[in-house]
Amino acid sequence: MEVTIESGWKTALAEEFEKPYFKQLTDFVRQEYTSQEVFPPARLVFNAFDKCPFEQTKVVIIGQDPYHDVNQAHGLCFSVNDGIKFPPSLRNIFKEIQNDLGIAPPESGNLERWAEQGVLLINATLTVRAHQAGSHQKNGWETFTDAAIRNLAEKRENIVFLLWGAFAQKKADMIDANKHLILKSVHPSPLSASRGFFGNHHFSRTNDFLQSKGLKPIHW
Repeated sequence: MEVTIESGWKTALAEEFEKPYFKQLTDFVRQEYTSQEVFPPARLVFNAFDKCPFEQTKVVIIGQDPYHDVNQAHGLCFSVNDGIKFPPSLRNIFKEIQNDLGIAPPESGNLERWAEQGVLLINATLTVRAHQAGSHQKNGWETFTDAAIRNLAEKRENIVFLLWGAFAQKKADMIDANKHLILKSVHPSPLSASRGFFGNHHFSRTNDFLQSKGLKPIHW
């Protein structure tokens, strides 16, 4: 299958597209889109990569699964389409940005503006069946997105990896802390945010690191 994805990512992940698991994953995802309601829209499955080219990635935020309600997911983790009510974790992210940097929450929860500045907003699983959280897990997406993270960690340097929650923190094993900055905290979900997400200062710490490396900070 011809995969349409930003050219730098296409080069970095070329080997993955040829592996048997990816063909099986493609067949599974195609069948799901044909027979079920699946999010995000098919054209936006690789939106995180397209909006944040491989060579321009400066920050990585890892989510687990796309939102599974109508018109929420558009291929960027934690982000929702314009006009959609902020999900609780996103609301807490904006709250911490306000605490940390004094930036008031925006009107839209669409984080494309971050992606365009070099923030890779990647879910471990890139598709989901409507109203069925986790329904596309363990079908190959995790292997693919781990390969994306590993490629970045190996081929680039001075990237900030924001690992929120136990799931994301497991990815630290793939990242050389001598080449990159790894920041960990609990997840921004209401279940855990008050136990260490609030007050983690990840947004200012990210910008301090980027500036220390001569890179432009992110306008959060």
